[in-house]
Amino acid sequence: MISPALGTACAAWLDHQRGIKGAARNTLTAYQTDVLGFLAFMQTHHGHEQGLAAIARITVRDMRAWMAHERARGVGARSLGRQLSAVKSFYRWLAEREGFEPTAVLSTRTPKFQRKLPRPLTEDSASDMIDTVELQSTTSWIAARDAAVVTVLYGCGLRISEALGLTCAAAPLPPVLRITGKGGKERIVPVIDAARDAVDAYLAIMPFPKEPTAPLFRGARGGALNPRLVQKVMEKSRLQLGLPATATPHAMRHSFATHLLSAGGDLRAIQELLGHASLSTTQAYTAVDSARLMEVYDKAHPRA
Repeated sequence: MISPALGTACAAWLDHQRGIKGAARNTLTAYQTDVLGFLAFMQTHHGHEQGLAAIARITVRDMRAWMAHERARGVGARSLGRQLSAVKSFYRWLAEREGFEPTAVLSTRTPKFQRKLPRPLTEDSASDMIDTVELQSTTSWIAARDAAVVTVLYGCGLRISEALGLTCAAAPLPPVLRITGKGGKERIVPVIDAARDAVDAYLAIMPFPKEPTAPLFRGARGGALNPRLVQKVMEKSRLQLGLPATATPHAMRHSFATHLLSAGGDLRAIQELLGHASLSTTQAYTAVDSARLMEVYDKAHPRA
């Protein structure tokens, strides 16, 4: 157990992240786990309860001990980097509030790791996926629903939670959708004709009432569609198509971004369409595009 004062400080910091920075619920849960885990380690490491004064005196050696402990219990470099980021954010806030010097914590270097590139589908594979998910159900409205969901994921670049969060008030789909994404950040997303047509075709045969507040995409009994069902129908389809395990609902969003970039889309505009807080996140797609370009070059070059 950590000291009551530290518990109160952590709770106040989380309130700050929620109220001022608009952090999402899942993000706050991860922050809380990371920071409380760090504080609990420091208490065990020093052999006594750590109050605010003791925590303010953490040294570089203490930080190295914590990181070594986390790696020893199997925490990967990427996950440890995320934990360290949460701890630094908490310490920066706490130092401003309590008036101590947080350099030992803030100067700790993030572990190096190889950033994983997004794994988009080719344009043909994305089209094949949409066609194939529609064949997985013998119930016509469910088949149309599955095709509509995947078309919206690909055509609008939505996260699965964003697509399944749409209500019937959004239908028929307008020229642009106003989407609230991670951290409550709002963005405007154009709707392509294929997505609008797929949703219209689905709603024309969907057997449940279409009240404005009702979920747009329904489960078999009329409730909100479970994202796991979308994952399962895409998993079945990818096996039939011979696509890799990375052909998931989120891969349709990756494909949306990569194909826009390949067609000459502006990186800043794609950042806005995806709702990325940082351009560095969107820049991963330039690496994907470059990798694909080099692959084509290697196959096509006469000296390859």
